Amino acid sequence: MSHESRTESVPERLTVQDASSAAEPGRNDAAPRAGGSGTGSVDRAAATGGGLLLVGVALAAANMRPAVTSLSSVLGGVRDSLGAGATWASVLTSVPTLCFGVAGISAPLLARRWGMQRVVGVALGLLTLAMLVRVTGGATTVFAGTVVACGAIAMCNVLIPVVVKESFPHRVGMATGIYTTAMAAGGSIGSAFTPWLRTELGGWRLALATWSVLALAAFVIWSTAGRSASGGSSPAAPSRSAGDKSLVRSPLAWAVTGYFAMQSLVAYVIMGWLPEVFKSAGTGAGTAGALLGLVLLIGVPVSMVLPPLVTRTNGQSMWTVGLAATAIAGFLGILLAPMAAPVLWAVLVGTGMSAFPLALVLISLRSSNAAETSRLSGMAQSTGYLIASTGPFLFGVLHNTTGSWTASLLVLIGVLTVQAIIGVFAGRPRTV
Repeated sequence: MSHESRTESVPERLTVQDASSAAEPGRNDAAPRAGGSGTGSVDRAAATGGGLLLVGVALAAANMRPAVTSLSSVLGGVRDSLGAGATWASVLTSVPTLCFGVAGISAPLLARRWGMQRVVGVALGLLTLAMLVRVTGGATTVFAGTVVACGAIAMCNVLIPVVVKESFPHRVGMATGIYTTAMAAGGSIGSAFTPWLRTELGGWRLALATWSVLALAAFVIWSTAGRSASGGSSPAAPSRSAGDKSLVRSPLAWAVTGYFAMQSLVAYVIMGWLPEVFKSAGTGAGTAGALLGLVLLIGVPVSMVLPPLVTRTNGQSMWTVGLAATAIAGFLGILLAPMAAPVLWAVLVGTGMSAFPLALVLISLRSSNAAETSRLSGMAQSTGYLIASTGPFLFGVLHNTTGSWTASLLVLIGVLTVQAIIGVFAGRPRTV
């Protein structure tokens, strides 16, 4: 109990910040560079592979949202073109978080068997194929292709942060910043440009298929980097030792998991339905997609500056409340006067969505070592995403039942309120 009441120690903060800044002059990790029989050449080869791997990390991260946001920005047109019903659209928007929850359980098992870099490479290949196949048929094909695509994304979503920690132990902060920034940028361009591509290419099928090019580029770079980095070896997933504590009995672990679940639920409701909400208010399809792109674009600079800022404070409770309150203000604007200042509402909602990088920081700060971080991350992501998967479906069902977005938006505001309350407990400076 006394352990939980402590503030996080300096080493815990370094799991989020750039670890290279903490390296001491006399550390042994500098020794191999000095020379020796062959060690220097191996180190230089690893550094070269590591640079290519960093590019692969950025490209893989850039693919974690376009498959979702590109479809949501033209969802109404796709549904009408295929003659699909409202329930189909509601279920489709729930696919990403459901896949992420399942992958939170299966990804570590696959990584232990075949290695994380290999699993990520196969996932990127599947993502490329799925994004092509899903535009070739009817409603069932679109749904099945989206399930496979989101399953592939989910594998990357779970494993790439661990690859970053394993492959860039002295540049964790820098690599994580690149990872989260590329993720936000990919989601933004997927939403903003897909309506324009639909117009230019003559339909939604070619517009959605275009994003497979980005996935193919990530697959090629990642496959090459996986063979180059560390002489072709692949980091293994952290294993659990017999002495590890069970997180199921930790209230703090459940608080972190609950916070991750609530922010994920809100995020995927936004990515799945926000364009439709704006279109119902009177905006065109292109403008609605651009507004979602703006929401996601806000996350690019925030993902770069937020993690270093929050790790400098003794606790993160104020950050969790502030971000939730900002999102609530944006949704109140959309609810009460959607066309009065849609850009302002998008900026407020986008700022509030920065709870995602904050959730990743909390996972690191609320755990005391790497193995504990891995277990807490697995618990938060698997359980959190499964809970979040209900959000997009219920948001759409409420709209279909009531004939307006009012009830759906009020429930979402309620979820944000719960997120803020849970965040107060998750943000207190202690470890599980």
